[in-house]
Amino acid sequence: MVEKIARVRRTATAVEVGRGRGAPKDPAAARAVLREAVASGVNHIDTSDFYGPHVTNRLIHEALHPYPDNLVIVTKVGARCGADGSWLPAFSSGELTQAVHDNLRNLGLDALEVVNFRIMGDIHKPAEGSIAAQVEALAELQRKGLVRHVGLSNATAAQIAEARRIVEIVCVQNMYNVAHRGDDVLIDDLAREGIAYVPFFPLGGFTPLQSSTLSGLALRLGATPMQVALAWLLRRAPNILLIPGTSSVTHLRENLLAAELDLPDDAVAALEGITAGVAA
Repeated sequence: MVEKIARVRRTATAVEVGRGRGAPKDPAAARAVLREAVASGVNHIDTSDFYGPHVTNRLIHEALHPYPDNLVIVTKVGARCGADGSWLPAFSSGELTQAVHDNLRNLGLDALEVVNFRIMGDIHKPAEGSIAAQVEALAELQRKGLVRHVGLSNATAAQIAEARRIVEIVCVQNMYNVAHRGDDVLIDDLAREGIAYVPFFPLGGFTPLQSSTLSGLALRLGATPMQVALAWLLRRAPNILLIPGTSSVTHLRENLLAAELDLPDDAVAALEGITAGVAA
């Protein structure tokens, strides 16, 4: 897994297809994004069968199966989509087992490379609470050969430590970007342990990043503000892997170009002065 994570890192970016409910307006366009991503060298796709639900994984299967040998598909379990569109916890042993089987079926795989347990103590941010029972359930599925590696999403440092006493944790997926930096210490700690950190909402998510500092630097560097934000993340730590979501081939290509953007030291210093809720 360490070698695969390193290969993913060298691609510099990845693609996340779908967070919404129901089928995309243009399924053909979604499949085109997936094919373009892989053709461009992306080998890390973040997904979950509870997106849709089931829609995203079926699109991935339609677009990419049989999968390239170097493609790492990382999925999540631990939540379900309610009838009203809300995200609800689904982390009993039976629900986690069913979710793994759903992912296997819809992706057309015999084993899942990485499964993240999406902790739902607080849907918007990490919240303390034991996750031992859920991690034990995933460890059992790993022993059965259905899951190769286990990760965590929306996790606290204490939960990561608890999980690591049960099973090897290969990645952590939390909210983090240039303006929301609550995991600064955690990222550095994970880097020392050789654990990948995958920031979700790297461009702000439902509230896109907006900063005069970001816009000014983008203008100076001949890039878009989002490319600058992604380039900062790549420079931030060697264990960061990116999953900026997109439904557009054009936007995908813009994201990929962030890997080629060289941020000068003064630009990095200016970006590190941006904090959530403060106009910089």
